[in-house]
Amino acid sequence: MTIESQQANYDNIKQQLEEFAHQYYVLDAPSVPDAEYDRLMRQLIALEKQYPALKTADSPSQKVGGKALSKFEQVQHEIPMLSLDNGFEDADLHDFEQRIQDRLNQRETITFACEPKLDGLAVSILYENGILVQAATRGDGQVGENITENVKTIANVPLRLRGASIPTRLEVRGEVFMPKAGFEALNDQQRKSGGKLFVNPRNAAAGALRQLDSKITASRPLRLYAYSVGVLEGGDIANEQTHSGRLALLAEMGLPICPESGKVSGASECLGYFKRVAEIRDTLTYDIDGVVFKVDDLSLQARLGFVSRAPRWAMAQKFPAQEEMTILNDVEFQVGRTGAITPVARLEPVFVGGVTVSNATLHNQDEIERLNIKIGDTVVIRRAGDVIPQVVSVIQSKRPSDAKDIVFPVACPICESHVEKLEGEAVARCTGGLVCQAQRKEAIKHFASRKAFDIEGLGDKIVDQLVDKALINTPADIFNLSLPDLVALERMGDKSAVNLLRAIDAAKSTTLPKFLYALGIREVGEATARNLAMHFKTLDAVIAADHDALIEVNDVGGVVAEHIVNFMGEEANVKIIRQLSDAGVHWPEIEAPNEDEQPFAGQSIVLTGTLSQMGRSEAKARLQALGAKVTGSVSAKTDLLIAGEKAGSKLAKAAELGIETWDEQQFVDYLSKLN
Repeated sequence: MTIESQQANYDNIKQQLEEFAHQYYVLDAPSVPDAEYDRLMRQLIALEKQYPALKTADSPSQKVGGKALSKFEQVQHEIPMLSLDNGFEDADLHDFEQRIQDRLNQRETITFACEPKLDGLAVSILYENGILVQAATRGDGQVGENITENVKTIANVPLRLRGASIPTRLEVRGEVFMPKAGFEALNDQQRKSGGKLFVNPRNAAAGALRQLDSKITASRPLRLYAYSVGVLEGGDIANEQTHSGRLALLAEMGLPICPESGKVSGASECLGYFKRVAEIRDTLTYDIDGVVFKVDDLSLQARLGFVSRAPRWAMAQKFPAQEEMTILNDVEFQVGRTGAITPVARLEPVFVGGVTVSNATLHNQDEIERLNIKIGDTVVIRRAGDVIPQVVSVIQSKRPSDAKDIVFPVACPICESHVEKLEGEAVARCTGGLVCQAQRKEAIKHFASRKAFDIEGLGDKIVDQLVDKALINTPADIFNLSLPDLVALERMGDKSAVNLLRAIDAAKSTTLPKFLYALGIREVGEATARNLAMHFKTLDAVIAADHDALIEVNDVGGVVAEHIVNFMGEEANVKIIRQLSDAGVHWPEIEAPNEDEQPFAGQSIVLTGTLSQMGRSEAKARLQALGAKVTGSVSAKTDLLIAGEKAGSKLAKAAELGIETWDEQQFVDYLSKLN
């Protein structure tokens, strides 16, 4: 086909892509799935490769990046990109309004356009006859860098303006930023690939925008919000006399505007808007560091003019700084309620995020190694809203000669039990689950829960009181409680206390699976506890089992085996177990099942889909009790597939392999015949 016959096809595809991109990135109302957009983009790129003459400056293919540059050219701004004066106190807004009224010699209430101050990079984008022809950084306000190819790749920046009244020349000024979700995804990607993590979204955006290879920029999740106009020639927008009105016209031309932008009257309403934005700051999808207020009337802006570096008609009211530098004086290790060991930085107090901070989290050992942090270092602390302060980076150039390595404990700082950190896990944990003071309440609550010892009346609030009053320290102490102990508790009358004592006494009669589950060993749930009990038959055999013996148990892998070995390897845990036995806790002996009691012995069975008559865990436990090995994937070795509602690929694969398949009702009927 000739290039002439392909022109209409090319123009149609290009128009569709432009419309879909506008709906997705600007209106936030996508009308087609991503796959359809990608399909059309591939068609467009293929046409441009086959017929290079079709390619235009506003082609959507520019979004994927062009030829890499050797350096950035300089761009002289036709109208300087000035800074803004900053305010930090409530009084600063009132002073701002007062200065404006004094200079205008009027006392009428001033209308202000207002918008969140994005924490990104200011850029200038020039359109000629609606086509993007140049983009530049702010630079020093007079001269910036030519980043046209990079800005073209930003998803919500139109390469061609929309509408009928397009200016001959239009310079749009805006802020390029990286949304929080995109920043987290980028860092996850960097972490997986072993790359350097970015400190914050602004740094990530800056690095992406100044890449010499625009394909790298295209791979980064950048966005833009337009906030003003510079050079302007022609179009209806030239006749608009308010700043907010111009922003609305920019939106009609397809340019993205911050959805939180607004308009208020007077300093008091400015302050109210500032406080409202501060309240929702942490819920916004992008980072901000304040609010910008501009006199909305453009004729008043012209009368007010500029000082050397900033307009008199605008100001930025800043939030308290979220990042500051300070000294890491020491590191202490805290133990959480689940046994997680968390390093806590003890800092030289510093005012950040509106409060004085002297402690910050270091998360885990991997984070300490990633930061390459030592005691004595100068560090950057970040505090955003109510988020726990954290150390985000180290100023390596300020490291003192006597800086000390941070040594992670091998024993719990609370109970001195062994600290467990398995390969592939970031968190280290104390293994003294039954004796560690930090884990005490959670261990006892789990022990008394319905699926464990099921002690009716021993709820969370009662456990909290008993521990707080030092009436119980371990699960074994539950069985030593007396009537005077209980009636002394809040909201515990004589009758409730007697009922609770009866429930405690009744709970002494249990089963070995429930007892093992009640110990709270990591990743030992009901099914695993049952498998351990049925395999080893006695508690002593479980305690004595080594790693090799444990992995022979159905549903016990290497990680779970290590958890069990570490738990039973703590003498203090075993001591509590013996105390429970001494307190009268008992269960019937487990006898080897007859062959007719385990009709699925040696068979591999897979569960898939939604089971409406029983939960997946119950079905798995029933099958394991009947001797089955329940696996997660279908293979040629699978003996039976039990499929519930909405069964998918596993059902299809079983049919392909000719594997016997039951629906849920067949399984339920089979179980009924066994009873």
